[in-house]
Amino acid sequence: MGGSMAFRLPKKDKKAAAGEFITALDIGTEFVKVLVARVNGEELEIVGVGRKHQDIGDMHSGAIADIDSVVRNCEEALAEAEAQAEMQAKRVIVGIAGELVKGTTSTIRYRRPQPNKPLDEDEMEFIIEKVQERAQEKAQKQVAIETGNAEVEVKLVNAALVGIHIDGYKVSNPIGFQGKDVAVQIYTAYAPMVHIGAIERVCDKLALDLLAVAAEPFAVSRSVIGNDVSSNFTAILADVGGGTTDIAVIDDGGVEGTKMFGIGGRSFTRQIAAGMSVSYEVAEKIKLGLDEDELSGEKREAAEKAVERTLGVWMGGVALALEEFTGVDHLPGKILLCGGGASLTALQDALLDTDWWKELPFTHRPKVQLISLDDVVGIRNTTKVELNHTFITAMGLLRVGFDTMMSIGDSGSLVEKISNMLRA
Repeated sequence: MGGSMAFRLPKKDKKAAAGEFITALDIGTEFVKVLVARVNGEELEIVGVGRKHQDIGDMHSGAIADIDSVVRNCEEALAEAEAQAEMQAKRVIVGIAGELVKGTTSTIRYRRPQPNKPLDEDEMEFIIEKVQERAQEKAQKQVAIETGNAEVEVKLVNAALVGIHIDGYKVSNPIGFQGKDVAVQIYTAYAPMVHIGAIERVCDKLALDLLAVAAEPFAVSRSVIGNDVSSNFTAILADVGGGTTDIAVIDDGGVEGTKMFGIGGRSFTRQIAAGMSVSYEVAEKIKLGLDEDELSGEKREAAEKAVERTLGVWMGGVALALEEFTGVDHLPGKILLCGGGASLTALQDALLDTDWWKELPFTHRPKVQLISLDDVVGIRNTTKVELNHTFITAMGLLRVGFDTMMSIGDSGSLVEKISNMLRA
């Protein structure tokens, strides 16, 4: 592959400050995006931004397909961000996407043999282990069915406590409570080891310390919830990338689950290329030109028809994904979009103007809008680079990285202890 090789800053630059920084590496189908952030108390300050376009064969369905090429792209994006931040990236959090990443909220009901005995940490650890066992079995079966390979190994990438009920009452800290029936809801995301292994190799070649791997829709949810444990944030989040669309349903501050399907911005480009008999590169320019009023006459009409064909399939994917959220009485009445694919106005218009929502458990037509920097909690952009909805996933990765750093420290809170249990 041609192109210049990027060189990263030498390690001696601001070495002492490296522990105060987190780097988000969003390896997307269309672009590699990098954000370097400085930890300032409870806030993250973005001090470096980098971006590099990926070639058509670098990724497949949201997963890395060409490790060496992806490494070169990451080098260039990292070099750009590091130059702005005036430090070298060290600790990194990387996103993982694709249809084989399975995120669900599992509830386990545990009948305590001694209901009059106050709950302690050992008993909570036992309960959480049971939840995780059940979730892993479920993810393993799903991936085995979808790949036709019962030998595919899956690994936990994210876990978050959604809620705890004792005898029907919701509690924020169960330690010390008496009661017979304990119901624990935990969101877990699993990914195939082959995908995680590719990310680990990329980080190894880049000499980066991999802090964590995060399911991208989970990361997006963390960007808008922040660290408010009592958040009542409720919405559907849709991250429309180049190769996949990732959906998360957030109910009362808890992640109900995440779903992914393999239709993204590139599907629209391919349809334009096929329908208008042009190259992929020309089709991409035509797609971008639709929203910028650069097309007219027959050319615009042909492009709009091609987009419309894919739009029907994409809308069907959204509806099918939302049908699977059977644990909520009603779906949230707000849809927040991010990712490069969400830039296509036709996509937003279809969600707003058609009756696709009527067969689903919505109480009314959902409101639709792009996620803006104002919606992101606890992250501030201090660079001169304008960050929009296409960088939300990377911002969410920063938040997961921050969560991970905080849980490594011993704060003594139940949430931190449960995080450590889940990470073990």
